[in-house]
Amino acid sequence: MAARSQWKGFLKLSLVSIPVKAYSATTSSAGEIQLNQLHAECNSRIRYKKTCAIHGEVPQEGIVSGYEYAKDQYVIINTDELEKLRTEDDKAIRIDSFIPEDSFDPLYLTGKNYYLAPDGPIAQKAYQVICQAMGELKRFAVGQVVMHSREQLVLLRPQQGFLVMSPLNYATQISSPASFEDEMPKTPVSPDELKLAKTLIEASSKDKADFTGYKDVYMQKLSQLIEAKVSGKELVAAPAQEPIQIINLMDALRQSVEQTKTGAVAVGGSADAKPPRKMAASKGTKPAAVRKRKTS
Repeated sequence: MAARSQWKGFLKLSLVSIPVKAYSATTSSAGEIQLNQLHAECNSRIRYKKTCAIHGEVPQEGIVSGYEYAKDQYVIINTDELEKLRTEDDKAIRIDSFIPEDSFDPLYLTGKNYYLAPDGPIAQKAYQVICQAMGELKRFAVGQVVMHSREQLVLLRPQQGFLVMSPLNYATQISSPASFEDEMPKTPVSPDELKLAKTLIEASSKDKADFTGYKDVYMQKLSQLIEAKVSGKELVAAPAQEPIQIINLMDALRQSVEQTKTGAVAVGGSADAKPPRKMAASKGTKPAAVRKRKTS
């Protein structure tokens, strides 16, 4: 199924206006496991209902948005009224400035990312020109856009022929490191310790970032646990390894450097585990973790 755009509008730079669409850069993993809340007494699913103090449960179509301007006093705001507040600028990503890519602090990132794509053939040439120019100049763009019913500060950066838009936290939402100075007292660092630490970092460094080798090990173990319980088996934990006794920081750094050089430190988890499949208990048997629901 084709990807569905999350937002449509324009990318505006001075007098240049490019129609664009935004697609979420993250996808839900096929192997992701969702646990449901159950009533411990009968294993029935816990349900959440939207209720009104006067009329009880309310269907979704019977719910509106309102602002409480005084105690228990609300003014109703509907979506048509909100749409009328939007101007043409509100439907655009307005680029305010460009910054050197190495001057950006990732602390401002909110964790969400969107791929911007040109919306239609007429937008492709202008989009490509802006994207390529930013890449060659090693510049990121900073701007604002109204998205999900609120004004958002965004960063745009070129990546493999696309512009990636990342919503940012405002400066007022970021805590300064000075707020935690009491947690980090200044301690002297010896030249030998610093040299060994640099050696360890260099030995563990790669030419470029590559996250393909990392796996969600916890989710894999959860898959194994679910498979075992559905099959009525007991999952036996592997024996814990005896931790290496480290006397001091210098010894820890030296041993870490040696392990890294010999390739003893592995990155990522095993990909052997598979998502649990739906299984039915054989006749005459019942999985240990499943209890029969009580009926009234």
